[in-house]
Amino acid sequence: MNLKRRQFLFLSSLSAIGTGFLGCTLARQNHQSADINDLTTAIASNLAKEELLLRFVSVADTGTGDKGQYAVAEAMTAYHKQKPYDLVVLAGDNIYNNGEIEKISAVFERPYKTLLKQGVKFQACLGNHDIRTANGDPQVKYAGFNMKGRYYTFKRNQVQFFALDTNSNANWKKQLLWLEKELSLSNAPWKVVFGHHPIYASGHYGSNPEFIKIFTPLFQKYGVQVYINGHEHHYERTRAINGTTYLITGAGAGSRPVGRSEWTEYSAQKLSFAVYEVYSDRIEVSAIATDNSVFDQGIIQLKSA
Repeated sequence: MNLKRRQFLFLSSLSAIGTGFLGCTLARQNHQSADINDLTTAIASNLAKEELLLRFVSVADTGTGDKGQYAVAEAMTAYHKQKPYDLVVLAGDNIYNNGEIEKISAVFERPYKTLLKQGVKFQACLGNHDIRTANGDPQVKYAGFNMKGRYYTFKRNQVQFFALDTNSNANWKKQLLWLEKELSLSNAPWKVVFGHHPIYASGHYGSNPEFIKIFTPLFQKYGVQVYINGHEHHYERTRAINGTTYLITGAGAGSRPVGRSEWTEYSAQKLSFAVYEVYSDRIEVSAIATDNSVFDQGIIQLKSA
């Protein structure tokens, strides 16, 4: 719904409310004023909810087939029952320890069986463990990961996603030329990039100075609002850095300690996944633990400094 349409509906609603109160007495005006405020707040809230463009989930470092992965998968399923979604960004290390595709049932199809049956689509990228067998080619070809190549792009409503191969043996020259071209051609208001390795991180591996040098100018130039990754086995959300928020959701099966950096908004050593609710002017991010609790919430603006 565009802004003018929204304003029209809102003002029309206010007008209807005001008309209903014209015949009321002076003695009740204060009470009515409070009622109007309550009703207009409710109307504004409902209009905002109508603007939901997309709800999706991200998780990474999942492919163990152990109880940690199942605990996160069960929480993802429980969340889906309350607030349905049909897209999961799977940010690498999809099959431990060596990317063996014969393990796919144990580490993907069974843990996410309920979600897959309900039509939830997983969009994967390759992690460092995934390339240990045949350089990850069997995973690229696996239908359940919906990969169009080692790096690829796809759109959902007003959101365009760009999946990267961030491994050291990637064809970086070709991939970066492709990324810049696709970003420059994109007319999507929301741009989300995901890959396995971190750019900014406060955990075991820390930030990647080379990636900061390569990616942050591109992201700033073309208005990328979100970068999602794994590799670090924790949850971390940064503040907007030159317009981009960096989210680590690598505690999809196990977790490691994490600290804080000057740009960290929130970090936690918790088995978890993240939910993104995309609106016309913002993305609302929630981090969900295996007990189904929300332990972090943040707002990503369409345009930020």
